[in-house]
Amino acid sequence: NLFIKLNRDIMQYLKKCIEMGKAFSLDASVKQGILTNGLRYSLSTGNWGDQKKAATSKAGVSQVLNRYTYASTLSHLRRTNTPIGRDGKIAKPRQLHNTHWGLVCPAETPEGQACGLVKNLSLMCNVSVGSDVTPITDFMAQRNMEPLEEYDPVRYPHATKIFINGVWVGVHHDPTQLVQVVRSLRRDGTLTPELSLVRDVRDREFKIFTDAGRVQRPLFVIDDNPNSPNKGNLVFNVDHIEKLEKDKSIDTAGMDEEDRDKTLYGWNGLLSDGVVEYLDAEEEETAMIVMTPDDLEDHHRASTLTEPEEEEDEYDDGVDIGAMDDEEGERKKSKGSRVDKDPHRRVKQKPNPLIKSYTHCEIHPSMILGICASIIPFPDHNQVCIFRTL
Repeated sequence: NLFIKLNRDIMQYLKKCIEMGKAFSLDASVKQGILTNGLRYSLSTGNWGDQKKAATSKAGVSQVLNRYTYASTLSHLRRTNTPIGRDGKIAKPRQLHNTHWGLVCPAETPEGQACGLVKNLSLMCNVSVGSDVTPITDFMAQRNMEPLEEYDPVRYPHATKIFINGVWVGVHHDPTQLVQVVRSLRRDGTLTPELSLVRDVRDREFKIFTDAGRVQRPLFVIDDNPNSPNKGNLVFNVDHIEKLEKDKSIDTAGMDEEDRDKTLYGWNGLLSDGVVEYLDAEEEETAMIVMTPDDLEDHHRASTLTEPEEEEDEYDDGVDIGAMDDEEGERKKSKGSRVDKDPHRRVKQKPNPLIKSYTHCEIHPSMILGICASIIPFPDHNQVCIFRTL
């Protein structure tokens, strides 16, 4: 709008020069304050547009960055806004949904009319910036993907459809192998880690997303290679810890960002080794995620137990041993149940026998919190302390 106004003023000045027979002067036709004052007004108020048409301009395009503390600055940069009216007493958009796990902080939200509408991203959540789809399409064509123009549904009624960013590009007859190959290329760094792979077995669809604006979060990868001796365990091991420890002794003073990434193992090394990978909300629907490595070990232990009585003694059902009769209490104590060993342990459910294997593991349960909520001491001990502090 500012450039349109500037061009309009130049055209009017040019018409006057022609009518009056004067020589056209570019310096006299351009008013220096149009762009400067307009941009200054838009950046200071957030109303993007002409000052005289403030009612029709976009509001909230720019904001004053909070610089009270370093944590408040980071929190402000990771803030999201739901674009609905603040005056309405609608409860549903303000409530915390279970799909927000790991993506949106459950505690950090302002009071008043904006409660539940202004949210903050969790600690390790990020937003994809997008990548080119041409290499993916060419790779699919090399992996025996049949283009959509040549597909005959009568001849291949059970073929799996392949979608790239929502566009149906072709079909494939061996989706299991195709998904494994593409996932391995993403984990070894050949493809961008922002790539999202979603296979819907029921609808016979394989969806690939490379577009921008998808919220993602990192998770530990569990080895699912049937030929691997580490099958069912975390890919993350002692070797990766030693590489991370070695990074602490490397002096990176004077290095630019590119040289620092080449020298240090760091987070990029974990991504290229397939130790962690980013999952967006849609791919997370097809993953089986365990909460902690201890829970993964408990699942392995429970799946190998043969006597159901031993499996019951591994977990606390919330029953006080002191309230049992002497014989049953002594039996639990003699078997060394976890209730006796650690009275302050985290109460958790028994492993689900219907779950055969896991695909990913949470990095830590505290990663569901945002920047400001994560600096509260013991936020998992008392729920009141979170809301009182925030």
